[in-house]
Formats: sequence, structure tokens, C-alpha cells
Amino acid sequence: MKVAVFFGSKSDTETMKKASTVLKEFGVEYEAFILSAHRSGELLAQTVKTVEEHGAEVIIAGAGLAAHLPGVIASMTVLPVIGIPLECMSADAKGRSSNGLGGMDALLSIVQMPRQIPVATVGINNAANAAYLALEILAVKYPELKKKLVDFRHKLAEESAENGGRGVEL
Repeated sequence: MKVAVFFGSKSDTETMKKASTVLKEFGVEYEAFILSAHRSGELLAQTVKTVEEHGAEVIIAGAGLAAHLPGVIASMTVLPVIGIPLECMSADAKGRSSNGLGGMDALLSIVQMPRQIPVATVGINNAANAAYLALEILAVKYPELKKKLVDFRHKLAEESAENGGRGVEL
């Protein structure tokens, strides 16, 4: 069972590591690639084909700004694609840090895919949830992974119950 993780810029590495952390915790094999839909289209197409040939079953793709990467990948494969809208930090002409639209541009770009080419989408910068969704997709096929997810959810419920119903000091 394998997940391919794509993102368009090295600057997105820290955010995308959240997905790899979750996948590692559940023992799911993955490969990660930094490829731009705009700057390296042919290499992206080759890489999508290669990851399919190597057994990838789900693709996670993070992108910011116009956020075309998840949609472009979805146009190249019938594997499920999970898009992560990324908030991009860039410097303006005076060198000041600016986050543009705070990731809303990427979110809208990814969720507004044309009919017949869907991309599942998680919250802005929420690479961990993309990995959890990938695990749920894989769990349909892999009973041992489904058991791990069920156990994980039970543990979450227990931890939540431990804190429930009691007043807390703020």
C-alpha cells in the first residue's frame, strides 16, 4: 500500500511533513516529490505515471496560490487525489512578508474542479488531515490498516472522555 505526496515548492516542505508524519505513524509507505505543475509539466506527467506503475493507490498534492497541482494530477490519473491548499508566504517589493489571501485562493482553486475530475480537499495547510483521509481510503482495501484506524479513533474518544464533563482551570 503506497501513497504519493506531491507539492510544488521546497518552501512547502515543513507543512507537507505533517502528512508524512501521519503516514509513518500508521506504517504506510509513501514517496514524496517536489514538482511544479507549471514549471515541470512533462516531468510531473512522467512521475505520476511512474508512481502508478510502482503501486501508489492514493495521491496527496499540496499547492498554494493558483493551486493547480492537485487538479493537474487528477487529470492524469484515476487514483484518488487529495488536495491540500497551502498558504503561501512571499515577500513584497519592499521585502515585507505577505501571505496574500491566506490560502483562500488555493482552497477555492482546488475545490472548484470541473465536473468529472474531482479532487478531495482538506483545510488550508492541513496536511495531517490529508494523510488521515488517505488512510481511510486505503483502509477499505487493507483490514490491518482499518483496525489501526479504529483503535486510533477509540483512543481519541477515550482521551476526549477523560477531559469531558469536568470544569477546567483557564
